[in-house]
Amino acid sequence: SHKVLFLNTLAFTICFAAWTMNGVLVTYLTDNGIYNWSVVETGWLLGIPILSGSIMRLPLGLLTDKYGGQKVFTTLLILCSIPYFLLYYVDSYWLYFSLSALFGMVGTSFAVGIAFTSVWYPQNWQGRALGIFGMGNAGAAITTLLAPSLLNYLSEDNPENGWRMLPIFYGISLLIIGFVFMFFVKNKKPETQVKTIGGLLKPLKNIRVWRFGLYYFLVFGLFVAFSQWLLPYYVNVYKTSLVLGGMLASAFSLPSGVIRALGGFLSDKFGARKVMYWVLYSSLIISGLLMLPKMEILTPGKGIVAKKKGTITAISNEKIALNNEDISIKTKPEIPEKVSVLPKSFSWQEVVVKQNQTVKKKELLAKGNTLIKFEAHITVFSILVILIGIMWGIGKAAVYKHIPEYFPNEVGVVGGMVGLIGGLGGFIGPILFGYLLDFSGLWTSSWIFVFIVSAIALFWMSNVIKKMTHNEAPNIKYRIDH
Repeated sequence: SHKVLFLNTLAFTICFAAWTMNGVLVTYLTDNGIYNWSVVETGWLLGIPILSGSIMRLPLGLLTDKYGGQKVFTTLLILCSIPYFLLYYVDSYWLYFSLSALFGMVGTSFAVGIAFTSVWYPQNWQGRALGIFGMGNAGAAITTLLAPSLLNYLSEDNPENGWRMLPIFYGISLLIIGFVFMFFVKNKKPETQVKTIGGLLKPLKNIRVWRFGLYYFLVFGLFVAFSQWLLPYYVNVYKTSLVLGGMLASAFSLPSGVIRALGGFLSDKFGARKVMYWVLYSSLIISGLLMLPKMEILTPGKGIVAKKKGTITAISNEKIALNNEDISIKTKPEIPEKVSVLPKSFSWQEVVVKQNQTVKKKELLAKGNTLIKFEAHITVFSILVILIGIMWGIGKAAVYKHIPEYFPNEVGVVGGMVGLIGGLGGFIGPILFGYLLDFSGLWTSSWIFVFIVSAIALFWMSNVIKKMTHNEAPNIKYRIDH
């Protein structure tokens, strides 16, 4: 079982690294002017492999339950290597788009691996085993960390076409691990087999499956989305280089993937429900902080009004004389280009009256101005991004801890459906982020979306738990009394 777990995790890591390749490659191609794709076109290229890898998770989960993970994983790995090799010949947006949809099938490896891992372990080990398997999410960090430097090396002598070798490396990696599965992994299927398609799909009528799917949309889908979106985010908002942006994006992806094993352990020890509460509250608070953009807000401040009627006898930069009585005014301070970590305000007053002007009581003499400047410092931003990634990593394990407990013989189909819904977040995310950016002009609009999804998931979970507690209370009292 441990050997299968190791190879499943290794294969999933390679698959996840390959699945998120477009986050680096498309950013490189647009940033260097090799292809002039718009923000929306780029969003679609980031999202389409995630879509194909998500919608096919359910059928691949079904096949894994029916035929066993070794056969399905082997076939998947070998077939998915082909479009990576074909990317070498791409010469247009739509050819790249089509091949992205095909190699995106590698994302279905999650549903296959979850089902294949679960059949090898007893229930008291499910959380840990699936948490360890889920560490393969760190494959996204491998891509964002290494691919930018590799692209720079490959393009050093041939800037226009050197990038074409990058997908070749991914294709070779998938082919190698595919042959390892073919010759060194033993097949195994669930003990209880449901024969009909209707029987296989029956668990999907349970609303619990869809609730788990929403949680996974947040903790996995948006994790995948930001694994790709953060690189252009850093390059555009903080003007980092492609390599530095990749390193910072990997600082989000890597801990989130590795911490998943801890999430499985915590779910085994404290219960998945309690862990999910921690995750959803944390996601709500951190995304609320992240959605504050770099900004300068100029707003009316404290002005000066005449305490009595009279005549303005003198005006200078520091004071106004009303009936020869001096009134001090606040001059405009020097405003630095960058401020400290926290928002900072600068206030001053501007004279609106003229010398020898007659004014009435309570008439405005100098209007007030307040400038609030917020730097959204890259260090604070990066720390918050890492923290939300860690919480999502724990949440991914907590979601999948539920599935073998409630659906022990349908892990493939339920896990596939939950994975499908979650994967749709990875598809919708970059595309939606592109449209939100076009509409609002705010890069932080993506975090506003995260905040809304976190709030909905937390509200739904709290309501369900309250109803369950309310319904269980009379039964508990009855059992105590009798």
